[in-house]
Amino acid sequence: MNRREAIQQASLLLGGMISTPVWAGAMGEVLNTGSSVAVSAAQEALLADLADVIIPTTKTPGAKAAGAEKFIVRVMRDCYMKADQEKFYASLAKFDQECGGFAKLNAAERIAAVKKLTTTDKEFFLRMKELTVTGYFTSKIGATEALAYVPVPGKLETCIPLKNEQKTWALN
Repeated sequence: MNRREAIQQASLLLGGMISTPVWAGAMGEVLNTGSSVAVSAAQEALLADLADVIIPTTKTPGAKAAGAEKFIVRVMRDCYMKADQEKFYASLAKFDQECGGFAKLNAAERIAAVKKLTTTDKEFFLRMKELTVTGYFTSKIGATEALAYVPVPGKLETCIPLKNEQKTWALN
């Protein structure tokens, strides 16, 4: 099982454990009616690069191609209080500074930096991963290319064996 398959399976299994703000963001709700942190184009590009390490392009497009960073920015703005946003973006800036500029790193160095992040700032990494996975699988690319999607399904069959290398079904 490769990393993408593991993320797909984990996201389906842990779907019920998504945090309230991320769930609300996936449903398009706005929980934060107060002020928000302004996000620069550089921060958005850093989010895209980081998300693309979490879900890279393989046989299907990765998180960057799906625009997961736009989902992350929107959910942080609309569903998290300003203090949580400040903490998230401060952790993002600290990560970028500690690795000497994430955008300058090659692919292997980026993976190593993210692996290190899982231990140095686990809370930030878990939130980033949760937002990335949710943003990816609720995007058109994630739902139609990474998952098997049937816009108008036939009869309800509750137990269907998956064929070899068959995609997991998208739920909508």
